[in-house]
Amino acid sequence: MPTTVRRRRGQPWVYGVLAGGLVVLVGPFVWMLLGSVKPDAEIRRTPPTWLPEAPTLDNYRHLFTELDFPAFFLNSVLVAGAVTVGNLVFCSMLGYALAKLEFPGRRVVFALVLGMLMVPGMVTFVPLFMLVSRLGLVDSYAGLILPWLASPFGVFLMRQFITGLPDDLIQAARVDGAGELRIFARVVLPLCGPALATLGILTFLSSWNNFLWPLVVAQSEDRYTLPVALALYAIGENNTRYGLLMAGSVAVIVPVLLVFVALQRHFVRGIATTGLK
Repeated sequence: MPTTVRRRRGQPWVYGVLAGGLVVLVGPFVWMLLGSVKPDAEIRRTPPTWLPEAPTLDNYRHLFTELDFPAFFLNSVLVAGAVTVGNLVFCSMLGYALAKLEFPGRRVVFALVLGMLMVPGMVTFVPLFMLVSRLGLVDSYAGLILPWLASPFGVFLMRQFITGLPDDLIQAARVDGAGELRIFARVVLPLCGPALATLGILTFLSSWNNFLWPLVVAQSEDRYTLPVALALYAIGENNTRYGLLMAGSVAVIVPVLLVFVALQRHFVRGIATTGLK
């Protein structure tokens, strides 16, 4: 049987599998979006309804007017933004040093970075909290931000990308009398757009969705981020306010989607050029 005929017969199966995967992937998001405009009574009804019978924006109105949701939103923006900027700056600096500078112990430092990639985050969670507690940073923005200003993954990603940059550019800048900090800022960083976009998106996503660390460190509602604040509405099976949870989840996802759409082109280039798959 010709190859083209076998391919045509196989296409319906491929389309079916892809369509099934799409439904599984997108279905919960569609259910969440539709549930955010339903009253609680309709969400709890058995059998459940797919489309809302009487769409309402009461959940969003209650979320943004009667609750302290804007404060939680600003806390998430502040923490995720600061963590993202810190990773872009510090991971780029260390990545540049490991890729282009010669200094004693460079291989040891890079081996330590690779070793930290293998250590699960939960292993360092308790020692990290004890350190933050000894420094008196519990229930503060510094305690939420400082421990995550740099990551082994970010250093590895930036080092891999900067290694591929031409050495001649850096040597030419040195011949012209530029210092390493100026070379880093004026020559290296402008060429790292795709890698910076990839690191920025992944770091923002991780920090924005982080639940466990803010839950432990933020001990007053003034410091709660969105994922922790949403947990306030899930108190037991009978007291959970599903409509508010759905509306809050939509509000949490929208900024992430906007960041991804804005940087999607650079994100794909960064994944391709750094060898991450």
